[in-house]
Amino acid sequence: MLKAHYPLERFSSIRTPFYYYDMALLRETLEAIRAQVANRPAWKVHYAVKANHNPVILKQIASAGLGADCVSGGEIQAALDAGFAPESIVFAGVGKADWEIILGLKAGIGRFNIESTAEMRVIAQIAAERGVVAPVSIRVNPDIGAHTLAGITTGLAENKFGIFHGQVEEVIREILSLPSLSYCGLHFHIGSQILEMEDFAALCNRINSICEQLENRRLPVGDINVGGGLGIEYGHPNHLPIANFQAYFNTFSELLPPRYPLHFELGRSIVASCGSLIARVLYVKEGLAKKFAVLDAGMNDLLRPALYHSIHRIENLSSDGKETIYDVVGPVCESSDVFGKGIVLNECHRGDLIAIRSAGAYGESMASQYNCRPLARSVFSE
Repeated sequence: MLKAHYPLERFSSIRTPFYYYDMALLRETLEAIRAQVANRPAWKVHYAVKANHNPVILKQIASAGLGADCVSGGEIQAALDAGFAPESIVFAGVGKADWEIILGLKAGIGRFNIESTAEMRVIAQIAAERGVVAPVSIRVNPDIGAHTLAGITTGLAENKFGIFHGQVEEVIREILSLPSLSYCGLHFHIGSQILEMEDFAALCNRINSICEQLENRRLPVGDINVGGGLGIEYGHPNHLPIANFQAYFNTFSELLPPRYPLHFELGRSIVASCGSLIARVLYVKEGLAKKFAVLDAGMNDLLRPALYHSIHRIENLSSDGKETIYDVVGPVCESSDVFGKGIVLNECHRGDLIAIRSAGAYGESMASQYNCRPLARSVFSE
């Protein structure tokens, strides 16, 4: 079984479970993005902080010149602390609290992506009370599905996100009537872990239709934020460690008019591949019909398999023995605490080090202390 290279001697002295980050791969990924946007000065990439808010990761991404896409006041503060320029920070989310709006205004963030008329009016009121003008974009619900997990689609009319695309014109008119708001553009996001470029092409078609209607009515379009959502190859992290940024960016370049400045909000595709959850085998349990590899990591350390039934590649770093089939499970008192069923691993023994790959996104950021389990530490390649 092909495995990634890890510093096993170093790992032997570190208490498991822990998150391990390959910083060279992160830099290589950031360089791949830079190569795609270097000759497109009207494009700006923002990193979706929700994917991983580890301060070391954030500082590396900020140093590469990316902006930050935030969905809470805490994420805004984390981005500021990591060195992201305030004007490069965009703030989305259907439930912005007053204190979060005030934080964004005081920091001078670049954009509030409003998701309802109720929110728009609150931002206008708070900005007016403080004597400032809030830059806003409209998050549009385009009513477009994506070929991804149901729990991470965001662009359908039934989802809680955004303002329905048929209402955009009237919302723009209201924004233009409010002196404490500055209309800046349109924001879209249709989901996450999208691998089929046809989904992004459908989004482009919807964007073009909306923009044409606005221009025909002599209303401003502004810039276009197409969101993120680009997926990674979870099953093949050794062969395909970097997402297909070329196909992703080319789709928008080919299908959207160049007169619109474009913003992107990539998260998973930047950080997922560089991170692994490292655990140890506590026991090999012989069931009636299967074998269980019981790890010291649980769903509190990596929630995605329990939450979405998502699949991560799993490798036994300590063994080159014969391949055996296991259900790989954790110690948490929940039947859903399963990392994978029917997983082929080199024969497992107590104490073996196990790598659960592509855990750099939505691993550490979604961790909890359920069952009073301590949060796993972070270890970096450098």
